[in-house]
Amino acid sequence: MSQIHRRLSILLIIMLTGVLAPAVSWAQVPAAPNPGNTAWLLTSTALVLFMTLPGLSLFYGGLVRTKNVLSVLMQCFAITCLVSLLWFVYAYSLVFGTGNAVIGDLGKIFMAGIEENSLTGDIPETIFAMFQLTFAIITPALVVGAFAERMKFSAMLWFSGLWLTLVYAPVAHWVWGGGWLSKLGVLDFAGGIVVHITAGIAALVAALVLGRRHGFPTTAMLPHNMTMVVTGAGMLWVGWFGFNAGSALAADGNAGMAMLATHLSAAAGALAWTGMEWWKFGKPSALGIVTGMVAGLGTITPASGYVGPAGGVIIGSMAGVACFHATQYVKRVLKIDDSLDVFPVHGVGGILGTLAAGIFSSTDLGIVKGQGFGPGVTSMAEQFGVQLLAVIVTVAYTAGITFLVLKLIERWIGLRVGRDVEIGGLDIALHEERGYDL
Repeated sequence: MSQIHRRLSILLIIMLTGVLAPAVSWAQVPAAPNPGNTAWLLTSTALVLFMTLPGLSLFYGGLVRTKNVLSVLMQCFAITCLVSLLWFVYAYSLVFGTGNAVIGDLGKIFMAGIEENSLTGDIPETIFAMFQLTFAIITPALVVGAFAERMKFSAMLWFSGLWLTLVYAPVAHWVWGGGWLSKLGVLDFAGGIVVHITAGIAALVAALVLGRRHGFPTTAMLPHNMTMVVTGAGMLWVGWFGFNAGSALAADGNAGMAMLATHLSAAAGALAWTGMEWWKFGKPSALGIVTGMVAGLGTITPASGYVGPAGGVIIGSMAGVACFHATQYVKRVLKIDDSLDVFPVHGVGGILGTLAAGIFSSTDLGIVKGQGFGPGVTSMAEQFGVQLLAVIVTVAYTAGITFLVLKLIERWIGLRVGRDVEIGGLDIALHEERGYDL
């Protein structure tokens, strides 16, 4: 009887240790992607690309004069194509390669190692790479608004490629690729530093280097098609949910909170800008309400996954007021011809939102309670200090490298079209096409 018991015990042990199970152990079974998270990131990727094509294209295209509408649409489209290929060749590797604290390595050039079953967390790396590509696309596309109506198409292509390599890729690695800012615990949920500060500062430098358009500021340069502007703005609002909520990289409560805070900030920014405009000029405008909405979206972006609904409302309201006054100051006092107000909306908004994240992420603010500080950060003062350091370094680095890139291109092929071409319009001169044939 004891012999039977001994044999049964051995058999039970064999079954429990998995010898009778398949030959592949659990440790060897590749992790499977999470279907819900994968589906949400696929959707978010499409939404963010929708922000550029057609959202930003229509928004910017309507803001310029009739003779330049196609040139702006062409620039947004060409940047999408150029950045996509550079991302494939080396830019993805520079951002998300192992590398060091400053820049990624070249271990992922030509998307090496990215296969159908390779994962980033619990989502396919193919989708993660594509999602991050859409951020890399829209960032240099935002800068287009600063030099609209006067930069050569060839110069724009060279600038976008070099700027992506020398500015966007390093800063994105610092924040999202395991670089030195991420190690300090910086908060940038969806691109306040990586996207909006870099684009806004680059826009300011570009406007200063290229100089004003002929006739600015004495000649009125009004948007030629406000219907296009409002349509594009609506697409930006919808697409921004992929931008911010998608940055949770999961279909969970964090994504839901980011979406809610984003929407509330956009609404608050739009009404705050409209209120300021109504009070100062006597009438609210369609241009004002959509610009305030964009300011609210840009400003909540770095904080969207770290604050609560009340924080979103406060940040959006601050954005509407601050960006409105920044736009008036840049255009009317400094007389800097940032054609489509990229710096006062995205640059100022990105800085404001990045600093606000250091405050409203705190869990000790009652009804304004946030979601908590960055890794290793234990107090509001410490978090705000990290955010301030990130802003200062990003502003200085972006301004310096952007200036050098512009001067290099200016010396090599020239930046600006001739006076006659600018007065006649870029559509015919550079592309031999008209936006309208009425």
